[in-house]
Amino acid sequence: MGIILYLIVGGLIGWLAGAIIGRDMPLGIIGNIIAGIVGAWIGGELLGSFGPSLAGIAIIPALIGAIIFVFIVSLVMKKTRKK
Repeated sequence: MGIILYLIVGGLIGWLAGAIIGRDMPLGIIGNIIAGIVGAWIGGELLGSFGPSLAGIAIIPALIGAIIFVFIVSLVMKKTRKK
C-alpha cells in the first residue's frame, strides 16, 4: 500500500506543478508521476525535507522541485519539436 500512496502523491505533485506553470508533461499521468517523484528528489537535494510530509514525500520541497523539473522538460520538448 505504501508504494501506491507514493505514486499517487507523486502524480498529484507533478500535476500541480504543471498546473502552476501552465505546461503539461508528456505521457499524461505517467509523466505527472515521474515529475512528482523526480521533483521530490530534486527538492529534497536542494532544500532538504521541511514542512508537511505525506507518504514519505516532503510536500513543499517536492512541489518546488517538480516545478523546476516540469519547466526544464517543457523547454527541452520545445527545442526538440522545432527540429
